Amino acid sequence: MPITKLDQMFEVLKQKNTKKRIVGVWAIDSHTISALSKAVDLGIVDATLVGDEKLIKKVCKQENIEINKFEIFHADADVDAANKAIDIINSGKSDILMKGLLSTDKYMRAILNKEKGLVPPKGVLSHVTVIENPIHDKLIICGDVAVIPFPDLKQKIAITNYLINTAHALDIEKPKVALLAATEQVLPSMPACVDAAILSKMGDRGQIKGAVLDGPFSFDIAIDKESAQIKGIDSEVAGDADCFLFPNIESGNIFYKTNTKLAGAEVAAAVAGARVPAILSSRSDSVKTKLYSIALGAMLAKKQK
Repeated sequence: MPITKLDQMFEVLKQKNTKKRIVGVWAIDSHTISALSKAVDLGIVDATLVGDEKLIKKVCKQENIEINKFEIFHADADVDAANKAIDIINSGKSDILMKGLLSTDKYMRAILNKEKGLVPPKGVLSHVTVIENPIHDKLIICGDVAVIPFPDLKQKIAITNYLINTAHALDIEKPKVALLAATEQVLPSMPACVDAAILSKMGDRGQIKGAVLDGPFSFDIAIDKESAQIKGIDSEVAGDADCFLFPNIESGNIFYKTNTKLAGAEVAAAVAGARVPAILSSRSDSVKTKLYSIALGAMLAKKQK
């Protein structure tokens, strides 16, 4: 059955009984350590913490967390922790990477390192977000809201495939992908419309597999069947999309923050395109958001294997 609520991932992961190991990079803060602790207690991952061991022990004591549930590697500083975590991934001793209390640029620099990083040649990194909106009956899988500012067609192909892979990991067998623009018309003067039309045709011809693609669609057509009917759009995707490809980071990021700040949505997110899922939650994200992102990373890691 397709997963329609983020907390359903916990039970699915427990049922599969093939735990993955996650490594937390500079995991010295209470939110990161608490989220990893809850994930271990739920039985969905094993966890390694890389960071200042004294600070880790201090946080565990403050939060009443049993420290022995973790494997700990000491690091003197955040950059050292990032490099050690990448080494752990490269040695095959962990399946998921998670950002702790270091800045995004340091985290991404380690992932992108040409000598020992995690991105294959000509690889494309993209942020995939899964949103649980309280008034919508299915999960919203979307991108890119955080990494690629203005994706070209090649990058949109990669993002679309990451959205499809994420939907498959969430047991959505044949996801419906909406290729978003400001209008459903194919207007040559609007690059988002042209790219959406090309991607849609690529889907029709099997060049993008595992999903049904359609667009360009304005957002109302993609999410609301009545709007699609009023506008005379006859499409399997219209009004019932699982995945949403945004034309640029501004539209995606505003959508993401509108959902979380005004609609009370819960989210999970990870960076796709590296050899392992890389969780890129904000340092200020809640424990629940980090926990959901850990679960998503575990679902994606199982899919990659």
